[in-house]
Amino acid sequence: AEFPLRYSWDSGIAISRFLQGLKEGRILGTKCFRCKRTLVPPRAFCERCFRQADEWVQVKDTGKVNTYSVSYVNSDASRRSEPLIVAVIEIDGASPGMGFLHVIRKIEPSEVHVGTKVHAVWKGASERVGSILDISHFEVY
Repeated sequence: AEFPLRYSWDSGIAISRFLQGLKEGRILGTKCFRCKRTLVPPRAFCERCFRQADEWVQVKDTGKVNTYSVSYVNSDASRRSEPLIVAVIEIDGASPGMGFLHVIRKIEPSEVHVGTKVHAVWKGASERVGSILDISHFEVY
């Protein structure tokens, strides 16, 4: 017999609000007043102070490359015709080291380096769904 399985996943208070912000074209973070950090992606609790985050803030949609990888292979192990550049982007307005993984486009792999300044390229408002992919990609500015 077949049993249809249904499930749902709750992203939690902090990430749910972060995803809603992305749908609205904004990058949100949380602040910890004790350690003076702005956390992006936001956390409900500061992992250094072990206390609830104090305030929600909007940060910029610009940043710099913290680290990156150039891939010539697709997820199915087939060869890519164009390289894919994936980077951890440190978001401006967040504390050092805070950011997230995303794709960089419109740049040659040899031109990317740690510290390259990039900005978010957003999907159109009607295309956004509340996902990290509401940011189409990052590119150099």
